[in-house]
Amino acid sequence: MKAVQVRDLLLGNDIPKICIPIVGTTKNQILNEIEQVNKTDHDLIELRIDYFEYYHINSIIELLKEIREIYFKPIIFTLRTKDEGGMKFIDEDAYFEINNYVTESELVDLIDIELFKPENKIKKFIETAHKSNIKVILSNHDFSKTPDKEEILSRMLRMQLLGADISKIAVMPTSESDILTLLSVSLKMKTLKADRPFIALSMGSLGTITRVASEFFGSCITYASLNKNSAPGQLSVEDTREVMRIFRNK
Repeated sequence: MKAVQVRDLLLGNDIPKICIPIVGTTKNQILNEIEQVNKTDHDLIELRIDYFEYYHINSIIELLKEIREIYFKPIIFTLRTKDEGGMKFIDEDAYFEINNYVTESELVDLIDIELFKPENKIKKFIETAHKSNIKVILSNHDFSKTPDKEEILSRMLRMQLLGADISKIAVMPTSESDILTLLSVSLKMKTLKADRPFIALSMGSLGTITRVASEFFGSCITYASLNKNSAPGQLSVEDTREVMRIFRNK
């Protein structure tokens, strides 16, 4: 598996990085969250812009400029749609328009794009992002169930074929066996199928183990909360770091 360099961070080198989602709704809330994040032991943030109260592109760019004045680690920019657990419905044209403007600004380091968007638009976006030296995470979130092993694997391999720098899948377990399904696919990706970094996790309380044991099953990033979860099952950044330390016996 070839690791991905993002600023000073190496993703995919067997040590999962801790990402804190930023979920404030106002500019002041977001900037205050980042001030708090700067005091924690973490590796990067995910700006969940779908929580932000303003969808006008100028407001988003101005926010990013202010963030860059106080935050110097990698930033994942994520506009999560309602269909995949986001906060608002947004049409396809607006989705790509916002993400393209953010790419042109070069104020972020990674952009999360949802897999179930038109293939031609995904490929075009990845090409544009790479010209600006921005890495792309292709993602899929299923908040209702855990698909079978073949389907999860198929989606993750499709992400690779489309040119994602990092593949991500998050599913909702309804039983303990669903956790084993997700971890089995993750391990198969790690040992046989992945030629680039990936993220594979289960959500909810049942899935918490997949967030802290990611080192052993190949995921390059785990998400941990500061004050408010962006997805069910997230632990605090302090607890995540401590459990991962215990697992490594360090």
